[in-house]
Amino acid sequence: MSPSSTPGLSRLKKNHQLSLAGVAALGVAALSLSLVPGPASADAEVKEVAAAPAAAWSGYRSAELQAGIAGQKSAFEVKAAAETKAKAETAAKVKAAAAKAKAAAKAEAATAVQVKAAAAAKARVTTQAAASRTAVRGPVYANNLDGWIREALDIMKKHNIPGTYEGIHRNVMRESSGNPNAINDWDINARNGVPSIGLLQVIKPTFDAYHIPGTKKSQWDPVANIVAACNYAADRYGSMDNVNSAY
Repeated sequence: MSPSSTPGLSRLKKNHQLSLAGVAALGVAALSLSLVPGPASADAEVKEVAAAPAAAWSGYRSAELQAGIAGQKSAFEVKAAAETKAKAETAAKVKAAAAKAKAAAKAEAATAVQVKAAAAAKARVTTQAAASRTAVRGPVYANNLDGWIREALDIMKKHNIPGTYEGIHRNVMRESSGNPNAINDWDINARNGVPSIGLLQVIKPTFDAYHIPGTKKSQWDPVANIVAACNYAADRYGSMDNVNSAY
């Protein structure tokens, strides 16, 4: 049957005709390959050739992925190590600062204790020096009736002679009005040649008998006069406090 007589063949488009021609050509090529002797078939070779690029691509992608993961892991590890080191350094600085502050506070406290101890030692030395000067020099009394009575009382206390400030002062004011140079030149004692002299108007025999060592041996001395008179009053009346008139 001629091509013109084949139903529908004339209606095939040009591209369909080309496709049929290509199929035919592939068939011839396949037939030719099948006739060539070799270790493997053409299909196996085609599959191997086709599979090789895919395998190579897959291996490349796997290595690249692993390298990326390893790089990220390494970066994270470096960052974590740096952060840990920074934290450790900060903690060490804080600890060092706290230790320094504690040491400074301790040193300051020790200095304060030393200063306080030095002040206390200085105060003790000053007190001891003052006490030594007082012991050597003795107390200072005013040179008046108040001072004379107070000095006489301190001497009387050492010799266990009774008497009070009030008792002494009262009798002094009655006998001499507080004048240590007072003298009675008109009574019986004066007529006998032993006038009463001084604050408590003591005659010479009485003064000599009751004089206390350590005081001046003179009726005119106010302190010696008071002490001797109080010693006499204690012997005769129990105390100068008990004397309320001439004695």
